[in-house]
Amino acid sequence: MSRVLNLSAPFLLGFDEIERTMDRLAKAASDGYPPYNIERIERDDNRPERYRITLAVAGFTREELDITLEENQLIIRGRQLDDKSRQYLHRGIAARQFQRVFLLADGMEVAGAELQNGLLSVDLARPEPERIIRRIDIQARD
Repeated sequence: MSRVLNLSAPFLLGFDEIERTMDRLAKAASDGYPPYNIERIERDDNRPERYRITLAVAGFTREELDITLEENQLIIRGRQLDDKSRQYLHRGIAARQFQRVFLLADGMEVAGAELQNGLLSVDLARPEPERIIRRIDIQARD
């Protein structure tokens, strides 16, 4: 069951950009290609908690894949060109394009990406936020 967010309530001001982003993400999620996994990798002594997004991109070369970070959106695109020189008797594997968009929380960082055996893995890290404590002076008024 999906939850519908109503960000146009009168006490939620300035959230229209988030609502547009959520609409865009909902449309992108409706296409099931390529399939993907998201896993959480527990923190260890040297590294913070991490996440790994793994997409099944069999048939794509590294040059046909593109990963960009725009603001807080991780965008993964795949573009295959149809090879017109081949004559197929049966075509069950189509050359197709895709775009997957993942909305990242503030502070998330892309740690790297790897293509191995038809699986594209993108690692994300969530470093521990620096704890900032600031004392606020109270002014006396007479």
